[in-house]
Amino acid sequence: MILQSRPVTADDIKIICSFVLDARELFYMFPKAQYPLTEVQLADAIAKRFDSTVVEAGDGVVGFANFYRAETGGVCCIGNVIVAQEVRGKGVASFLVETMMALAFDRYDATEVQVSCFNENTAGLLLYPKLGFLPFAVEERVSPDHRRTALIHMRRGRAGGA
Repeated sequence: MILQSRPVTADDIKIICSFVLDARELFYMFPKAQYPLTEVQLADAIAKRFDSTVVEAGDGVVGFANFYRAETGGVCCIGNVIVAQEVRGKGVASFLVETMMALAFDRYDATEVQVSCFNENTAGLLLYPKLGFLPFAVEERVSPDHRRTALIHMRRGRAGGA
């Protein structure tokens, strides 16, 4: 599967919304959004964020992420990470996060990249350390079904690791 990245366009928004399978996944991707994810909610988030990026495989969009914080010479924080169900486990998330890291280090000359992952998001918790991210803080949050959950904050420096 050949992957490439590009900036998001308005035509991508409906496709990206279809990646979210249930309220739990939406909470992992975009905790402030209400399920189901609507084009208005996603477009609003894109307008407030930086470098919203899609991954394409063949003719189709299969992944999405952006920065919710992008400081030149400082910290870039990756958010809204989601991959289409049919390509999960096939390297798209790794390609997407590596693309965002390259943007952070090349475009913003970032000193570190951060990502946050909920404790129940097993796929994310297994992915991010493989890409050099190390945990540095845990924040208590409340899940959509009103349970306590942990948001694990991770970071990676330019050379890898914290």
